[in-house]
Amino acid sequence: KRETRMRATKIGSFLKQLYPFYVGNKAVTKSGSVLPVVDKFNGNHATQFSVPDDSDVEAAIVAGVKAEKSMKALTSFQRKDILLELASNIKKREEEFVYALCLEAGKPFNDSTTEVARAIDTITTSAEESVRNYGEYASLDISTRNKGFQGITRRYPLGLVSMISPFNFPLNLVAHKVAPAIAAGCPFILKPSEKTPLGSLLLAEELSKMSALPEGAFSVLPCDTKHAAPLSKDDRIKALSFTGSETVGWKLKDEAGAKKVILELGGNAAVIVDETHTTDKELDHIASRIVFGAFYYSGQSCISVQRVLLHESVYDKVKALLVTKAKALKSGDPMDKSTFIGPIISEHDAKRLEKWVGNAVNKGAQVLLGGKRNGVFFEPTILENVGRDTELFCDEAFGPVCWIGKFKSWEQALEQVNDSRFGLQAGVFTKNIHRAFNAFDELEVGGVVINDIPSVRVDSQPYGGVKRSGVGREGIRFAIEDFSETK
Repeated sequence: KRETRMRATKIGSFLKQLYPFYVGNKAVTKSGSVLPVVDKFNGNHATQFSVPDDSDVEAAIVAGVKAEKSMKALTSFQRKDILLELASNIKKREEEFVYALCLEAGKPFNDSTTEVARAIDTITTSAEESVRNYGEYASLDISTRNKGFQGITRRYPLGLVSMISPFNFPLNLVAHKVAPAIAAGCPFILKPSEKTPLGSLLLAEELSKMSALPEGAFSVLPCDTKHAAPLSKDDRIKALSFTGSETVGWKLKDEAGAKKVILELGGNAAVIVDETHTTDKELDHIASRIVFGAFYYSGQSCISVQRVLLHESVYDKVKALLVTKAKALKSGDPMDKSTFIGPIISEHDAKRLEKWVGNAVNKGAQVLLGGKRNGVFFEPTILENVGRDTELFCDEAFGPVCWIGKFKSWEQALEQVNDSRFGLQAGVFTKNIHRAFNAFDELEVGGVVINDIPSVRVDSQPYGGVKRSGVGREGIRFAIEDFSETK
């Protein structure tokens, strides 16, 4: 009871009774049209937020179109100052943002703290990039017909962009869309996940206080899919940036018409451990990193480790280390600083994981650890001998589940990584520099991490996938390019 009271005090110290959405920089409250924000740990309705309808979406588009010229006219230093002020204001409310993520996403305290810090970095780096809109001089006198011709190139903002963000990183993945749009000089409409709207609504609250932002520069609409259709279909919108599921992403691309589309759709990330790492210290470190990559935020990351490919000479030793380390992870209240495993985003998804593990076992897989569900909690789970005809082999688990497999040759390991319709990131543990570069050349993924897990993402790096994992790249400078065009 004491812990329950303490938890309620932490939540109640910052929560409002009703959160507005934002249209054209202005807060809009509709008390008659609300949805709850659910505490993912206990299922309680913690607060609620106003829900926009079709008229609000239309008003946001109209406001955004009107703001295109004024956003384009912002100087580089004005864009930089806006973003630096935003980063500073988030820092001042850091504790509030952290507990909001713990509450709405069920994200453990340490992971939530890291996400808020990363969002501040993302926005700060976007501010730095906003003053680096470099062009080129082009020599055009390529033949006698073009004698005396010269040219210059420069990038200009596309105009109004729409953004759809997922539940799993309610602040930093929002920052990865919003901050580059401001840096590029584009007005935007953001649709955050209705499951985790607080991070984006708190960010929008800070943006709404900024007089330097032109009227109509932004809207944040936590609406359902039905009302969000214009964000992909409306021709007044010049680009769509979507992070989410494979099925929805490619459907939105088909609907998008002539607008530019950036998709980040996840995957079933693999890590290779070859035979060049042999000492107990090395293998212990590698196992610790794999356990972190597979189970942080209960595996609800698009670059969570799902496939662990071990050379036959280290297979048994690494397998034992993985089981021992994963067994020691603590599950519990996300607001407890000692918690590593929090709840799955919904009981529906926890039941899906339970079913997938059961299907794999029925087809010959062995559970080395875990495999059981308790409400919205799912145990850290490790399997081996997972068949190619199972969901855990082919699809994205998006939960605290990984499986281990064995390989004999380096070439076989590369083939196993590429045996997937996805291709977001891969990790490779090797001491062989030639293999490191060979992996970079041959792996069909958007990013290769050498001597670490695929779950590493530095917020300034180009980030995105190939094959069914998406198209385009995020990562501040690269997102700014996607929100602009060359003249």
